[in-house]
Amino acid sequence: MLPSDPLANVLYIDLSKKRSWLERREDLFGKYFGGAGVGIQLLTENCPAGMDPLAPEAPIVLTTGPLDGLFPLASKTVAMFKSPHTGNLGESHAGGRSAVAIRMSGLGAIVITGTNTNPGYLSIEGGKAYFLDATTLWGMTSSVTAGRIIRQNERSAGLRSIMRIGRAGENLVTYADVSTETYRHFGRLGMGHDLGTAENIQPLSALGGLPTRNLQSGRFDSAEAISGEHYAEHYLGRRLACSHCPVACIHIAALREPYQDEAYYYKTTMISYDYEPIYALGSMLGIRNPEQVLSLMDKVEVLGLDAMSSGVCLAWATEAMEKGLVTEQDTGGLQLEFRKVDGYLAGVEAITRRSNEFWRTLGRGVDAAAARYGGADFAMAFGGNEMPGYHTGPAGYLGFMLGARHSHLDNAGYSIDQKELTKGSIPAEQLAQKLMDEERWRQVLSSLSVCFFARGIYTPELTLRALAAAGYSLTAEQLAATADDIYRAKFAFKLANGFDFNKLTIPHRIFETPAVVNGFDEAYMRRAIAFAGDQLASPRAELRQSSTGGQS
Repeated sequence: MLPSDPLANVLYIDLSKKRSWLERREDLFGKYFGGAGVGIQLLTENCPAGMDPLAPEAPIVLTTGPLDGLFPLASKTVAMFKSPHTGNLGESHAGGRSAVAIRMSGLGAIVITGTNTNPGYLSIEGGKAYFLDATTLWGMTSSVTAGRIIRQNERSAGLRSIMRIGRAGENLVTYADVSTETYRHFGRLGMGHDLGTAENIQPLSALGGLPTRNLQSGRFDSAEAISGEHYAEHYLGRRLACSHCPVACIHIAALREPYQDEAYYYKTTMISYDYEPIYALGSMLGIRNPEQVLSLMDKVEVLGLDAMSSGVCLAWATEAMEKGLVTEQDTGGLQLEFRKVDGYLAGVEAITRRSNEFWRTLGRGVDAAAARYGGADFAMAFGGNEMPGYHTGPAGYLGFMLGARHSHLDNAGYSIDQKELTKGSIPAEQLAQKLMDEERWRQVLSSLSVCFFARGIYTPELTLRALAAAGYSLTAEQLAATADDIYRAKFAFKLANGFDFNKLTIPHRIFETPAVVNGFDEAYMRRAIAFAGDQLASPRAELRQSSTGGQS
């Protein structure tokens, strides 16, 4: 790293004392590049084991990488935190222009601790933090409106990025998210205190890999109606790209709806859509009408909820009602039925308001709800986090459980299912090793803040060339060793905060519903988990880094 590179500037912010200061951290950025590598080190430094994730002292760390603003598809900001949803490592990536805005402010990372006595917001400009009042924004119906007001009152429009929570974050729903640039999010794992493409809907349904009606099926009979092709033909309003990205994969639907009790008057709402929200708020809930799916997406967006966790929680609640585990007395009179969107629109509002004991419990996730009301066999969460939209087979589910951040896109388990395991099974230990090798390489990509959808482009060879242009001189062996160090640092944090491979639960539903790859059972999954636990809970072992890195 170049000695004068502003990437090594870390802005520390204490909300409680209303103070901020800069520190140079060449020691971190020189070794771990930025992004996830620097993020996990800063989180470990500032979040001792056992800290309450909602304590004032619990940090939120935002980091960028050395390729941001220099190379295409290097456009992510990494958020690292202790998750209020799982009680363990939280890591979320968002595109848009936040990474470039942070870099242009002369920073490589921001560490935020403390709490405001009254609602407030931070304005960071020129590497300095300004503490501003947000009392008038608190409780606003729409997070979009809050963002618009901030945008109108802040300067530097061309370089600006606005991050904001919604009412779900205000009310401490554990899977609240943070929106940035309206259409991008720090989703997953509850930081609120893009994943996939819509073209996957029909192919995955045809293969039996699209979770439907709380994974009672892997095929959706209305997949065409909510497919990317259908939305593009009938609803696409515009396409957007993250900063320094030529792909423009952000698809925005224009939903035109009549005003209630107003003849001849219509409103048009612009709604971002992609594969994961369509799965979670469409097929997972059995909703066939594409406009109803968009309406539910918009509601979740406005409230500031994670779309995947919201959909999976509502799907479990619907089946629990069908089975008599949950009644209308529990839900406050609200009836949930697959395919009927009105109940789900009211449901996400009830989760956000924390209307009664049931909705407060569901606002802590599907595992918490199943522990209270039953139905653990069909509570579709892994490591405490609700499932992504891939019912592909053992590699996909192991990937959700063994991923360092317990989110999705930690590794390409769903891809291994489709490309390799459809040709024949492999020993559980070998599968676990494949997942770990692939995820090790992703530590480099996430530390450079490269979009994971570019993993086939940023091979180890090209990555070394890009790093050289950014001022880093490394060998392939040094790059692999750094990847392993970052990977193990994440698991060290997880293990110190109570993560236990032996306590991972597996919902029985995944063995009951035919998937893309079948024939696996819990014993097979447990062998893979045990092998990974032995490898990752032990002192650093001999590297087994895949020479093809992210190309799997």
